[in-house]
Amino acid sequence: MTLEIRPADWEGFAAVMGERGGCGGCWCMLWRRSKAEMDAGMGAPNRAAMADLFAPGDGPGLVARRDGLPVGWIQVDRRAAFPRLARSRVLRPVDAQPVWSVACFLVDRTARRQGVSVALLRAACGFARDRGATILEGYPVDPPKPRYPPVYAWTGFVGTFRAAGFEEVARHAPTRPIMRRHLA
Repeated sequence: MTLEIRPADWEGFAAVMGERGGCGGCWCMLWRRSKAEMDAGMGAPNRAAMADLFAPGDGPGLVARRDGLPVGWIQVDRRAAFPRLARSRVLRPVDAQPVWSVACFLVDRTARRQGVSVALLRAACGFARDRGATILEGYPVDPPKPRYPPVYAWTGFVGTFRAAGFEEVARHAPTRPIMRRHLA
C-alpha cells in the first residue's frame, strides 16, 4: 500500500465523505456550527458550508490517498474555528493557550486498521506547525469496550493519539480525554 497525505482539495474530501456526507450528512461541520445550525444543516446545507471553506484553495485538513484513491480525511484548524468546542462541558478549553485542534477523522472502511489514522495525525502535526501552530490538541474517544464502531469515533481513538506522540492533559468525562502534542 502506498499512502500519500496532502492538503485536502474538495474532490478528495468529497470522495472520502461519500454521497451521504460522512456521518449522516455532517460534512465535518459539527464543531463549526451550533446544535440548531447543525440539525437544520444535515446534508446539502452542511456540504455547502464546508465547500465555502475550500473556496480559497486548500481545505482545513488533509486527505490520505492509497494508490491514488482518497481513503482518509483529518480536519485541522485553529481551535477558534470550532466554536462548539468552547461551549462543550466535556471538551471545554483546558487553558488559554492558542491551540490548534484535530476535529474529525474519517477513514474509508477498506483502509481501517492499516495505520491511516496515525499517519494522518502525524501529518496533521506538520500541517498545523507550517501554519504557525505550536500546540495541536485532539479529543479522542477512550471507549470502555474493546470493540467500538469506528464510525462513531469521528474524533479518533486515544491509541491513535498516543501512537502519534500526544499526551493527555485533561479528562472531564471518563471516555473523553483531551490530548496535546507540542510542535515547536
